[in-house]
Amino acid sequence: MQPFLAHPFDHDRLHEECGVFGVIGVADAANFVALGLHALQHRGQEAGGIVSHDAEQGFNSAHRFGYVRDNFTKQSLMETLPGSLAIGHVRYSTAGTKAATAIRDVQPFFGEFAMGGCAIAHNGNITNAMALRRELIERGSIFQSSSDSECIIHLMARSIQRNIPERMKDALRRVEGAFSVIAMTRTKLIGVRDPLGVRPLVLGKIGDDGFVLASETCALDIIGAEFLREIEPGEMVVISQGEVESSRPFGPSTGRFCIFEHVYFSRPDSIIGGRSVYETRRQIGVELAREAPVEADLVCGVPDSGTPAAIGFAHESGIPFGMGIIRNQYMGRTFIEPTEQIRNMGVRLKLNVNRALVKGKRVVLVDDSVVRGTTSRKIKDMILDAGAAEVHFRIASPPTAWPCFYGVDTPDREKLLAAQMSVEEMREWIGVDSLAFVTLDGLYRAVGEAKGRNKSSPQYCDACFSGEYPVAPFDQLERGFRMKPHSQDAITGHAAE
Repeated sequence: MQPFLAHPFDHDRLHEECGVFGVIGVADAANFVALGLHALQHRGQEAGGIVSHDAEQGFNSAHRFGYVRDNFTKQSLMETLPGSLAIGHVRYSTAGTKAATAIRDVQPFFGEFAMGGCAIAHNGNITNAMALRRELIERGSIFQSSSDSECIIHLMARSIQRNIPERMKDALRRVEGAFSVIAMTRTKLIGVRDPLGVRPLVLGKIGDDGFVLASETCALDIIGAEFLREIEPGEMVVISQGEVESSRPFGPSTGRFCIFEHVYFSRPDSIIGGRSVYETRRQIGVELAREAPVEADLVCGVPDSGTPAAIGFAHESGIPFGMGIIRNQYMGRTFIEPTEQIRNMGVRLKLNVNRALVKGKRVVLVDDSVVRGTTSRKIKDMILDAGAAEVHFRIASPPTAWPCFYGVDTPDREKLLAAQMSVEEMREWIGVDSLAFVTLDGLYRAVGEAKGRNKSSPQYCDACFSGEYPVAPFDQLERGFRMKPHSQDAITGHAAE
């Protein structure tokens, strides 16, 4: 199967983790879930799944490869998912097999326990999954998928607690890393965030007695649900019969939300921490213009994620903003690309330069990040081929020099350009007239931290920039990953000994 690419340069982007959505207390809940997953499609385009429960028919599920719109809009399929309670998941693989995903790897996962069935959908990454998997297999567990998320089901099965929420608490206390989990029983919708709150999860209300859990607020908007609040770091909510019960299974915790959600992952029309994602990205552009000014004639954003920062850069610098790069909005599946010549043409199928606008101009290009750097080189070549006099890159995040182990598909460190080169070396390799990244303090100011980053106790997880991991990536350390010197001293954990 050809991959589903959401971004014109998919191979050179940090891929979104996953998206989760659940609803209880509405007729035909699966239809609401399908709409919610459609709004979260940017978080995962590889596959999707929905599990529903009906009093007469019990649990029903559907798992499909590809886009939500190509699968979960068919009446014949949705009729197989009746009931007033359902959860769903859109996937981009961050653990398990890559580029060879089996349908059994697609969430939500389902387990049948003595007290009834339970389905779970997980956004994030379990950093001690290898050790847990070995332990569980030695004790007789039989795994059906390659996903780290399946560990949760097996840990629940081995718990001696007498109800599913308590079993889930037992299981998640053994888990390290990042997780926002949505689960459902026959009568309950459950949501949990890890103690650091690395991945997002929000609560909404729909109708008189309905409630919604979702990765982002934009998924509430699409079904007309009212945003109530974010699920707090380390919180579990259990929803049934129109009531929400909250508990703290991991004890007191301090949040370390993923700062890259602000930069790239979340949709610009979502709200995070009471702040508009769009406004935050625009403010990053403002910080960039203050930190790294340049004499130029035109500011252009690299579609679509670089556009808000480009608008902020233009406003602060006084340099006109223009749509110098046009994205083909109708690119769906990638074309079959059998030859190198056709592969090179594929770039221009997805993005094209507005020649009349950039010709003869000194152009500032604003993008969200530099990963391998191949994207930046290709865009620079396109701009120069269109007749630009100069090309200056401004990047709306600090250099990405460390891999993420908390639910983002990041290349190995040796493939990250910023891990191998200085900024000046990167500028020469990309071949632009100037290159500058927003500083970590500038990024923190843009997300509302007026004093910048608290070095002794960072307010966000920024490990991909700083190399300071808030939770030890045990599986990766076992594989030989070398952490930044002294960073081990600052690491916290929450798994039971």
